[in-house]
Amino acid sequence: MAQRSAPLEITGTFLGRGNTPAPAPIHRVLPGVITARSDQLIALARKSSLWPLTFGLACCAIEMISTYMSHHDLDRLGIVTWPSPRQSDVMIVAGTVVKKMADPIKLLYEQMPDPKWVVAMGSCATNGGPYYRSYSVVMGVDHLIPVDIYVPGCPPRPEALMDGLLKLEVKIQADARRSHVQESDARGRMAG
Repeated sequence: MAQRSAPLEITGTFLGRGNTPAPAPIHRVLPGVITARSDQLIALARKSSLWPLTFGLACCAIEMISTYMSHHDLDRLGIVTWPSPRQSDVMIVAGTVVKKMADPIKLLYEQMPDPKWVVAMGSCATNGGPYYRSYSVVMGVDHLIPVDIYVPGCPPRPEALMDGLLKLEVKIQADARRSHVQESDARGRMAG
């Protein structure tokens, strides 16, 4: 039989607690151990060690480079630049994407292992910027590859790129939670 607990008083209002669930057996056997789903632990490791493939195409690349310098220092956040697409998991496209660079961008994106994410840095990479409707400029890198985070500005400050990368870390964790919910919903539909 479940134990009844005393009602909880919060500023003059009493809330009934109902039945108190029994403690999980893992807490009795291994006290102080944290349990989590494997996909969330993997997402925690992924978000804490991003390896961006930096793809600087124009003036935004200077701001991206300064983000790695000692004043901002992305290394302290676990974000280490990597020159090879085969070991990178984030592509930062910084600058004007011209049609001549479309095929190399797609090729580099395809060479990156899954899971992979893309950050579009600057107004040129997000929507063509001041070269909007130019014959040689792609109207945003999202016309070529899927983009996860947009960092606005012309050129955006290093702090804006850092904020975008921190938002990417939040997105990675949220995607892991969302995929678990979708899996459990799919299992429920198959069982029912």
